[in-house]
Amino acid sequence: MPLPFLTADRAFDAQAEDIALPFDDHDSWRRPYRPGPWRVAASASALLLASFVLLAGMVIAFAAELPGAVVCLGLALVIIACALRLLRMGAWVSRHGVRRVGFLSTVTVPWNRVTAVRTVQQPVKWLGFPRTVQGQALLLVRQGGNPLPPLLTDSNADFLSRSEAFDRAADTVEAWADEYRQG
Repeated sequence: MPLPFLTADRAFDAQAEDIALPFDDHDSWRRPYRPGPWRVAASASALLLASFVLLAGMVIAFAAELPGAVVCLGLALVIIACALRLLRMGAWVSRHGVRRVGFLSTVTVPWNRVTAVRTVQQPVKWLGFPRTVQGQALLLVRQGGNPLPPLLTDSNADFLSRSEAFDRAADTVEAWADEYRQG
């Protein structure tokens, strides 16, 4: 089964770096970078936990305790949904705007409401925990709206220890903003 959200960066590998927007279809939502190893490892661990919960549910079902098996099935489905949502988190771009997908919420800002997209040095959360470290963040400034949390940081689960990937992703989001804010 193809997972298109895991192959977002394949077009960047195949084409020259001087092309800012290498995708043919600019109407579909794309993540301009690959999910990082920390994000993939956390999701894989959650899916492993879900498989153990499903195995426990099967053992409970064979023991003729149907309510317990249903609880295990429900818990496993919640864990699987959380793992998939964790993989989906990040910044997504299209011709229509930029989308910041969080674990519990998604915010979409159309390009005509974006004032600026810029990379700044500031304290950022380390892997999403309350602890902050000095790092880079890609900020979206929108017209007359509440400030958004950073779209990307160099210390989140996608870019920790991958500064080149952060720079490439930030440059790509800025290129999408430059392309579609004007038109």
